[in-house]
Amino acid sequence: MIDETVAEIRAMRTHSTSAVAVKATRSLAELLDREYVTVDEFERDLEHNAGVLRRSNPSHAALHNAMREVERSVVGEATSVEDGKQRLEETIDRVADDIETAKGEAAANAAERIEDGDTLLVHDYSTTVLESIENAARDGAHLTVYVTEARPRTLGRKTARVLAGMARVDTRMVVDSAMGYALRDCDRVLLGITCMTGGTYYNRVGTFPLVVTARELGVPVTAVGSGAKQIEEFRFENEFRDAVEVMREPVEDVTIENPSYDATPIGMIDTVITDDGVAE
Repeated sequence: MIDETVAEIRAMRTHSTSAVAVKATRSLAELLDREYVTVDEFERDLEHNAGVLRRSNPSHAALHNAMREVERSVVGEATSVEDGKQRLEETIDRVADDIETAKGEAAANAAERIEDGDTLLVHDYSTTVLESIENAARDGAHLTVYVTEARPRTLGRKTARVLAGMARVDTRMVVDSAMGYALRDCDRVLLGITCMTGGTYYNRVGTFPLVVTARELGVPVTAVGSGAKQIEEFRFENEFRDAVEVMREPVEDVTIENPSYDATPIGMIDTVITDDGVAE
């Protein structure tokens, strides 16, 4: 289960960073079925696997925080292997529930800022953004939502499909380069959060030009996500994915770079909404 989860995270088959953190945390339940002679052996295995999961995506702050919290809550606290396993089981449930709860509270806080008749623009795929829009629509708001394709992986298409299933949401899709066209009709840009650290907001590639364009056109930008994605003393590492996502056939003398994330100064974001509240 742990190996499969690591492979899935590395392949980015789970697109939501919150979902990644929950899946990684729950995968540690595999250790509950292993046999250990001593507490030290159990703790070493836990630290090893938590580290492997953490390193499977060094850009995800929520994943980093979840693995660190599991380690802090179990390692050095157990009096026996049985006690260690019980602590691990309880910690897995608590950490996973905390992530889901924080995400839900952030989405609820964001929904309160969305007004009936608003036109929004969203980018990439964020379950927290989707939940925010769903909450607002469920409360009676009629919304128009523009979705960018989010190339090269076109995860915006997945977002559009989810939005299309929501009542009172008029979903429209544009290519990334048409963001300026779409923004002229928008009241707000609503984005998810991969990580915020050291004065920098990291999110899926395409976020930086979107934020710059929105500021130029006077459209406010809101980032919404769990407070666990705000982290100090964290070294964010960008991921560079396979060039085939950009160009299927190699071209001689052309170097293809395919970064996964953009770095945007937090000061360029008008509003940050987490489970802790709203920061302008």
